[in-house]
Amino acid sequence: DLQLLNLLQADAAQSNQALAEQVHVSPPTCLRRVKRLHDVGLIERQVAILQPDRLAALQGHGLACIVEVSLDRQGAEQLDAFEARAVQEAAVQQCWRVSPGPDFVLVVHTRDMPGYLALSQRLFTGDANVRNVKAFFATRRAKFETKVPVALD
Repeated sequence: DLQLLNLLQADAAQSNQALAEQVHVSPPTCLRRVKRLHDVGLIERQVAILQPDRLAALQGHGLACIVEVSLDRQGAEQLDAFEARAVQEAAVQQCWRVSPGPDFVLVVHTRDMPGYLALSQRLFTGDANVRNVKAFFATRRAKFETKVPVALD
């Protein structure tokens, strides 16, 4: 199962036959195992990962940034309320509640700076509980990985 998880993280589009050969089981056994991994929630979902620079070239723009957000009041209700609003925004690709330091770190992708400004108005400026926002605009992506390390021991 751990080998399957590693293989699927590298390429979830490979055929069941190819997976079965790599883990040395029959195709029906492999299919059952992968289904079970989905059923127990170890595989959350399967997606296509787009190359943002190529997409930006097609669309004419692309802006990626990391945003630190600190709230005035950090009660559970206030933290939950901001988180709920942030995760509803399509431009927010990742939302992390962190400690110590800021309360949230967001990974944001927008088409351009006006798109980011509109997002910041909705999420930050319009929320009286947002005390501080620090945005870091990406100039180059050196590494991007979706794999979660799986120990095969």
